[in-house]
Amino acid sequence: MRPVPGNVLFTPDGRAGLKADYFGNRLLEGTPLFSGTDSVLDANWRDGAPRADMDGDDFGVRWTGTLRPQRTGMYQLGIIGTSKFELFLDDSLIVRSVYGYRDEFGDPRLRSGAALRLEAGRDYVLRIEAHESYGDAQVQLVWADPQRDLAAEALDAARQADPVVLFLGLTARLEGEEMSIQIDGFRGGDRTSLDLPAPQQRLLERVVAVGKPTVLVLLNASALAVNWASENVPAILEAWYRGQAAGTAIADVLFGDYNPGGRLPITFYRSVNDLPPFEDHTMKGRTYRFFDGQPLYPFGHGLSYTTFRYDDLDTSAETLPAGESITISVDVTNTGNRAGDEVVQLYVHHIGSAVERPRQELKGYRRVKLEPGETRSVRFSLAVSALAYWDAAEDHWVVEDGPIRIRVGASSADIRLERTITVTASE
Repeated sequence: MRPVPGNVLFTPDGRAGLKADYFGNRLLEGTPLFSGTDSVLDANWRDGAPRADMDGDDFGVRWTGTLRPQRTGMYQLGIIGTSKFELFLDDSLIVRSVYGYRDEFGDPRLRSGAALRLEAGRDYVLRIEAHESYGDAQVQLVWADPQRDLAAEALDAARQADPVVLFLGLTARLEGEEMSIQIDGFRGGDRTSLDLPAPQQRLLERVVAVGKPTVLVLLNASALAVNWASENVPAILEAWYRGQAAGTAIADVLFGDYNPGGRLPITFYRSVNDLPPFEDHTMKGRTYRFFDGQPLYPFGHGLSYTTFRYDDLDTSAETLPAGESITISVDVTNTGNRAGDEVVQLYVHHIGSAVERPRQELKGYRRVKLEPGETRSVRFSLAVSALAYWDAAEDHWVVEDGPIRIRVGASSADIRLERTITVTASE
């Protein structure tokens, strides 16, 4: 859904936009404090009010006018907002907020009505009422109008381009809490699949089939099982949910003006079937610490425009007594022809533990910037207390004696060097 454009909105007296009446109470009682005209309905007062003399937690707004579609077809009207709201079309209730005891949201949520057939050129009486009683105040009128064949337009653009940059992924309208969405892969804001939404996957495959060099930029807040893309797309950039300067940052990376050094803070699995049932609250089979399978992209993974070599892993001692720490050092060399950042990661594996322990655990990382050919010694401090686990039966932390394997590498699955030391905490 997208904002309803101003060229289809008209005030009751025929001018462009919607008439807005502002009330000093959320029940819209009495005479409005003042009135105005909004060319589009996209109001956001954050935690304030439309005017300084109004209570930010007790006011109301009524927008009135007509909706005059330019094309005949099936439409769906909706409101994205944080306030309590109702939308009426020809005096029939089309949309209302339904959430908790206040019917207000802590963050912007979409509520949409059923599909309606609207006729081009006909005037439909429109009324939206918003009631603000706490938190932020935001109201936006949106619709899904009869769409052009956007996939065909995208393919035409790809055919005319030299390279293709394709932005796909998720939004907060798909994944969240207490949402009304019910489509393949998403239920009530929860995800039932790790795949891209099906229409996006189809578009991706059709664009790649055009034969132009393609970069896939992922916009998402959680892991995506982009298995097909991993095998068929030359370059994938994980951009997460973008911020204000995301366009500049992404362009800098793609044009090579910046050498990326980011690392994945989560595991990208190949399928939701790789994970245990959601109702299983144990850690078995979850995260890089307990997952025994082959991930699509492992925890800590990230590529660069240069390469790095690891040498001479060393420890300041062969044993680690109670209350002590050791220093771990490794030499890292930039073996490429560009300056770049390497994120050196330190993992620990407990050998022969008497209790179930993770396959490995991240105990530190260092970002180091190296010029081409430069070598630098990277150091970590590992305290014996960092090796403890919680003994629920004894109700205290325990450090086991015995060997541990020190692992240093570029990700949880790209371990370059290992060394074994012995913990003697109880001696």
